[in-house]
This record gives sequence, structure tokens and C-alpha cells, in this order.
Amino acid sequence: MAERAGAEHCELIVAVGGDGTLNEVARGVLRTDSVLGLVPCGSGNGLGRHLGIHGSVPHALGILRSGLVRRIDTGWVEGIPFFTVAGLGFEAEISDRFNRLNHRGFSRYLMTAAQMFAAFKPFECRIEHAGNSEQVRVFTLAVANSDQYGNNAHIAPSARIDDGLLDLTVVPPVGFFNAVPLLARLFTGTLRTGVTHRQADRFVIERNAPGLVHTDGETHMLGPRIEFTVKPRSLPILVPAIRATL
Repeated sequence: MAERAGAEHCELIVAVGGDGTLNEVARGVLRTDSVLGLVPCGSGNGLGRHLGIHGSVPHALGILRSGLVRRIDTGWVEGIPFFTVAGLGFEAEISDRFNRLNHRGFSRYLMTAAQMFAAFKPFECRIEHAGNSEQVRVFTLAVANSDQYGNNAHIAPSARIDDGLLDLTVVPPVGFFNAVPLLARLFTGTLRTGVTHRQADRFVIERNAPGLVHTDGETHMLGPRIEFTVKPRSLPILVPAIRATL
């Protein structure tokens, strides 16, 4: 629908929903000359929070009337675009189960995570970036375009949405004693210790078997070798005037 609207020369195409809805609409906008607008009303609203659009509906509608256009990066994983965060491991498994719930919300997400925590098995993978290669043990692995998943859970506090780079964060195996401090740093925007952080315009992840990968919370079954790339400043989106150049 978004792609068709763009072909009909619609100047502004608005996504009303969460990051999954945003992803679907933005995919269509990418193939047009239209500008994307956003009215965030999902369970996480990661991109809306990052860009200062999250808040009341009147706030979002005001941005549609008087906001400025900012061109942001698009992340890609095996031909699938993402605009907030993609990832594998624990976060992809949670997304898959969460998407099948009849009722969602932040409390349901935390409950789902708690139920899966003890059963999830960390795994080994190899990461290639900027001519380097390293072997890591993974609990969860995020490749971020923006700084957060949503709900102010900042998985990549230093990420910028228009720097032409992706921010990779690897959380190692989590036990009882380090889980609470890790969560505290995640929700206070200080997740810089106890994790592996890398920044590049391309990452290749190799794991032992195919598995789930999520893109903005939507899951896909992909192979053991996964390539992440970025297309700089490829999506025009309306943001508050104060955020147009940040």
C-alpha cells in the first residue's frame, strides 16, 4: 500500500503503529520519493523514542504538520531492511514467542523473557568486521541502527541513526548475579561495560546452524552465515525540528 501510494505521488505516507508496522510501511517508502511520517502507538516504539516522536498522539500529529525531514540510515540483513534493531539469540527467541501472544505490552514482554531465561542456551559465533575476526560466546546479539529496542532499553547507547554505521552489541552468557546489573545499565543508557561493542558499516556473523533473526521485532529463519550492511541516509522521515540535525 505504501509503495502504491508513493507511485501515485503521495508526498507523505504515515505509519500508525509500533516498530513492526513502521518497518512494513518504511519498506514501501524506500522504493518511492515519498516522506515517511510516524504516529507511534506500539508496545516499544524504539524509533519513535530515538527520534523524539514518541509521546501523545497530538504531539505526533503536530510533527506531521510542522516537522522537518531528516534522512536516516537503513540497516539490511540478508536482503531484509530494518530501521531500529536487528538481532539473534535470546532477543530473537523472545520476539518470536512474544509475536504469538494474544495480548502484548511491556509487562508481557518481561514475563516472556523471564519464562525463557533459564531454558535458553548461549552459543558460539564468529564476527567479521572491518578486516577483523573474533570468536564470541553469545547470550544475545544486537545490530542496532538506533540506540534502543524500545521502552528506553538502550542496547547501543552510542548509536546514531544517520552516521552510516551499525552498532553491534554482544551480551555474553548471563547468570543470576550479573542479570540485574545488566538490566539496570540497559534501562539507564549505560550499557558499555560487561558487553562487546563494535561499530562498522558491515558485519558478518557465522554460527553453527540456521536460526531465528529479528528485524524490528519481526522474526525470520536465516542460515548460519548472516551479513548485515547499511545504506546511509536512505529513508526520509519527519521529525521534530529540534531533532532534524542531531
